[in-house]
Amino acid sequence: MKKALSFVLAAVMALSLVACGSKGGDTGTTDSKDPVTIQVAALESAYGADVWKEVTDAFTAQTGIKVDLICDKNLEDVIGASMQGGEYPDVVHLATGREAGLTEQFIKDKNLTDLTDVLSMTVPGESKKVSEKIAGGFTETSLTNPYGDGKTYLSPMFYSPCGLFYNAGLFEEKGWTVPTTWDEMWELGDKAKAEGIALFTYPTTGYFDAFLYALMYSVGGAEFFDKATHYTDGVWDTPEAKTCFDIIAKLATYTNSITPAQANDNDFTQNQQLVLDNKALFMPNGTWIVGEMADAPRADGFKWGMTALPAVEKGGDSYSYTWFEQAWVPSGAAHVDEAKQFVAFLYSDKACEIFANAKNAEGQATPAVQPVLGVSKDLTGDNQMFYSIYDNGAKAAMGNFASYTAVAGLGTVREVFLDPVNSLVNGTLTEDQWIANIKTASAQMLANIQG
Repeated sequence: MKKALSFVLAAVMALSLVACGSKGGDTGTTDSKDPVTIQVAALESAYGADVWKEVTDAFTAQTGIKVDLICDKNLEDVIGASMQGGEYPDVVHLATGREAGLTEQFIKDKNLTDLTDVLSMTVPGESKKVSEKIAGGFTETSLTNPYGDGKTYLSPMFYSPCGLFYNAGLFEEKGWTVPTTWDEMWELGDKAKAEGIALFTYPTTGYFDAFLYALMYSVGGAEFFDKATHYTDGVWDTPEAKTCFDIIAKLATYTNSITPAQANDNDFTQNQQLVLDNKALFMPNGTWIVGEMADAPRADGFKWGMTALPAVEKGGDSYSYTWFEQAWVPSGAAHVDEAKQFVAFLYSDKACEIFANAKNAEGQATPAVQPVLGVSKDLTGDNQMFYSIYDNGAKAAMGNFASYTAVAGLGTVREVFLDPVNSLVNGTLTEDQWIANIKTASAQMLANIQG
């Protein structure tokens, strides 16, 4: 009897040891059940889709957590229907500022998971915490902390210093100097016009977000930017606001007239082509432009150049807005803990290496640079020039308009502040009308501000 009992106890202990042995701190599983599978939905942008497959495979190899990857150029269309039915991806990589406004809708509806604790997580496969790897400032902005409550709901992803892009070869040929003030910009605009070249174009009005933010900083610094982006009562009647409005309205008169007709998600590259063809000097954009237009024809001697926005006056500050994408976890996600592990892994050395070697669908190198300390030092060519903009005197601008609750008749930030630029260029809207519309909408935004 004792022998039989001992045998049973031994068997139970053996099974227990097997069960315990199946646990692994890096496997992402806590028992012998099948590994969890999370769904990751990522935008296929200029960096291509293959890079996401490599990163999700590396995550699975490190943690044992499987990934069902959705990657599409029109991600909102692909995942929209299922989310309306209550089925959400576990992780979404989709930035604010897109025409569909899906991420903004999740922000407004407060349907995001708090990711603050991810910052204190150890990066899977490494010894450092996420907070020790992300560069300073990137989790202290309304682009990641949209409610002003000190909590991070959107995780900063690929960053890109934005500015005015131009053909440096044309400037060398003409002997032109890149303007450092807006007065110099208008003088150059008159010179270029005499030679049949417009001073300015823009891909779509959405690209004016980075432009406007940098302009706000340059006219009034962080204090004015904070007041303006939080719709402070009376802010649009200040001298700083008037300067911003005047510069954009004047710039509209120097913009290639065909721009508004092509300023949409289907034809925006034709506006970018205007710079490559020497039909416009400057356009607001980000570092992804090189890969996006890699195979486009261009004028002889074309060389990419990039500059920060000019200062308002001689000796003043010039700013380059740092635009970055975001990853987030819907509050209705089925596997929140595993989703947070994936977000943490995005800052691993392995993930950064994969992203830095990204290529687009045509095989062109289009590095996706994470806001991780030390990543940019290994960049070469144009990207090294782009990412050194802050080493050349420009200051960094970061932040976004505060979120507000959607109400009937109140448009989005883009619809109120940016889209009217098309009408300014066309001459169908005056500067005063634009300002009046902004004041009306801003009062509603302030009344419905979140956080």
